[in-house]
Amino acid sequence: MKASETKLLDLLAKGSQFVIPIYQRTYSWTQAECAQLWSDVLRAGTNSSLNAHFIGSIVHVEKGLSNLTSQEPNLVIDGQQRLTTATLLIAALARALEQLPEDQREPLDGFSPRKLRNRYLVNNDEDGERYFKLLLSQTDKETLKAVVGGTESPSQKSERVEENFGYFEDQLAKLSDDLGTVCRGLAKLVVVDIRLDRTHDNPQLIFESMNSTGRKLSQADLIRNFVLMGLEPSTQDRLYAQYWRPMETDFGQAAYEAQFDDFVRHYLTVVTGDIPRLGDIYEAFKAHDRARRDRGESVEALVSELRDYARRYCAVALGHERDRRLNAAFQDLREIKADVVYPFLLEVYTDYELGTLSSTELTEIVDMVTSYIFRRAVCRVPTNSLNTTFATFAKALRKDRYVDSVRAHFLSMRSYRAFPTDEEFSESLTSTDLYHFKRRSYFLRHLENHDRKEHVAIEDYTIEHILPQNEDLSPAWRQALGEDWAEVQARYLHTLGNLTLTGYNSEYSDHPFAVKRDMEGGFKDSPLRLNRGLGQLDEWNAKRIEERAERLAENAIKIWTRPSLPAATLAEFHEPRPDTGFTIEDHPNLLPAPRRALFEKFRAEVLALDPGVSEQFLKLYVAYKVETNFVDVVPQVARLRLSLNLPFEALHDERRLAWDVTGRGHWGNGNVEVGLDENSDFTYVMGLVRQAYEYQLAE
Repeated sequence: MKASETKLLDLLAKGSQFVIPIYQRTYSWTQAECAQLWSDVLRAGTNSSLNAHFIGSIVHVEKGLSNLTSQEPNLVIDGQQRLTTATLLIAALARALEQLPEDQREPLDGFSPRKLRNRYLVNNDEDGERYFKLLLSQTDKETLKAVVGGTESPSQKSERVEENFGYFEDQLAKLSDDLGTVCRGLAKLVVVDIRLDRTHDNPQLIFESMNSTGRKLSQADLIRNFVLMGLEPSTQDRLYAQYWRPMETDFGQAAYEAQFDDFVRHYLTVVTGDIPRLGDIYEAFKAHDRARRDRGESVEALVSELRDYARRYCAVALGHERDRRLNAAFQDLREIKADVVYPFLLEVYTDYELGTLSSTELTEIVDMVTSYIFRRAVCRVPTNSLNTTFATFAKALRKDRYVDSVRAHFLSMRSYRAFPTDEEFSESLTSTDLYHFKRRSYFLRHLENHDRKEHVAIEDYTIEHILPQNEDLSPAWRQALGEDWAEVQARYLHTLGNLTLTGYNSEYSDHPFAVKRDMEGGFKDSPLRLNRGLGQLDEWNAKRIEERAERLAENAIKIWTRPSLPAATLAEFHEPRPDTGFTIEDHPNLLPAPRRALFEKFRAEVLALDPGVSEQFLKLYVAYKVETNFVDVVPQVARLRLSLNLPFEALHDERRLAWDVTGRGHWGNGNVEVGLDENSDFTYVMGLVRQAYEYQLAE
């Protein structure tokens, strides 16, 4: 590696060509980053005491450690964003200077349009792609060539390149009488020029360790570079064109930047069975790649599989599904933001592609998942267990009885994972605040349009409180509600029975119910199903609100249905926990009366944490688990040694009773241990156990 400080313009002038490899991400700087560079250039250009302004580093690979005299192109490992943005600014400056009178076109020596182009933008004595000083990748390349060459933009253009070039053109137009400031500022820009030698330096390691300014690399950027960087150029080109570029195209630029990391996380969850942490997706992918290579699998097989799952993800999450009914079901999932279900649906969609189930069956499964997520949201059930629920859901599938096995698994879930019953769903629908419910638009749209052939766009309407929100209700409203009008308003205001849709919200205002009913555009004239029956009512009070809420809740139960199976069929899918053959009698240290009493007290407290907690006697310890073990009891002569399954640093232990066993061999699961005997503070120790339980739910 050879590093030196140099002016950006000197780097561009001396280099024959800089090429962005195909494995690098596309140009991604937004107007915010361009505005920062523009501000830096103006500050440097107007401050005579400032001799240089550092903007970051440019890391590139060349054949040897020459001084850029070779005609071989330099592959840019890091710094393409600032290099591209500077090129756009120089191209815009050259074009702006051309608009000036001829005697004003060189406000600073060396900054005429011709000199800017020939020194920093093009190689004037070269042809074809060698003509350009900077070559980007894919659609970015053709758009930048059009900008620098002054030709028409390609049909598939890079919006970022074109928009940022336009931004600089606009800024320069505002400074048309003082372009010398921009020239002076550009001349002061300094970078660290880091040149690598292929024979001595590892570009991948250096790339990973860079901490440059600008837009942080996404996990997907790192993964793409990891997969392609070490391959021969011809193999890079082929794998990129055959697999990676189609993924980028399917996602589209905006979705690729926003969602590709999430997709890779879901993919890894499906193929490894583990859910990577959000910040560890790249490391998890590298571990997955190593495991595959250890099994003798090729890089191409990995990228091919990733491509297949990306296509499925686009169908499920990005609206690419061609089956109309199935696409509508996926759209419902997207509306309620149920991305936690994607690992499960990616696996089910794979089976759909293989012909294991039909589109009708897949649609039914998607509708079940949507109902499950939506009912839980209405019932305000915490969502912190959903990741694990759907990451492990596929283990319960019976491919020969696919849909029934999904129904059975939903019905078998208990406690915090349970599928809300019709009674629970109805109770929450009729009594809770749905006005501030995040999914209220989705909810009202489906209530209105269920079984309609001609759908109503509820975006054309606003939500109306039939009983007004105004705390200072009119005498007419107070009389209608009775003596306890304030209590009625507080209790029912935001509930389902009092909410509807209207295009006359401002006209309705706080008018009495009869006025809202009979006015032009009132409830009597409303074409909306949500307003059915309101035109026939003479009053609006607590009783009417409850009646309407119950009627709408009945409709909701028919829309977001709960699966059902005959008891006999359900029993066929029930898999009892395997008998380990061990009981309390196999643990002699638990049998003495005082210790037995302590253990019985402990097990009662642990099992009371949640109905989903199970107990299992093993040869050397007793395990308590929800998804996995969160506490294990190792019976010893002097005490019960509790093994808590959470990181030591995550435990809040003011008394420092617990100790760290990370990396040490021991019985039981977990990195934390704490003792419990007859003299311990039982309540405090149970507080530590509860932390392990809650940590698992949060995970």
